[in-house]
Amino acid sequence: MITFLIRAAIFVVSAALGLIAADLILPGFYLHWNDWWGFVLAVVIFAVLQSVLAPWLFKITRRHANALIGGIGLVSTFVALLIAVVVPRAGIGIDGPVAWIIGTLIVWLVTALATWLLPPLFIKKRVADRRS
Repeated sequence: MITFLIRAAIFVVSAALGLIAADLILPGFYLHWNDWWGFVLAVVIFAVLQSVLAPWLFKITRRHANALIGGIGLVSTFVALLIAVVVPRAGIGIDGPVAWIIGTLIVWLVTALATWLLPPLFIKKRVADRRS
């Protein structure tokens, strides 16, 4: 159970890092920082949708279009961003097709790197805690 919670926390943190990186790098991609609840809502919506969409799209793609499996992460990131932007209270906005394309790439890349690099940090700490 603790491992599940750690993985969920890592996924939410990686989603937040991806959205923040896109906000800092890309002019047409913005988070509404004046409403902290909107930011939290955007991160949670994005993280939940990303975690649900990726396996579902993988299953469909594997069955119908095996050659497209490599793009699952990008497609699920785009769809999760699209839904998060449509939710009225979520504190995220994307203007223009370039911001949509580059924003999807930035968020996907940062979340992929974060979910790859963060677990060893937490796992090492947990192993050290158990040993002591």
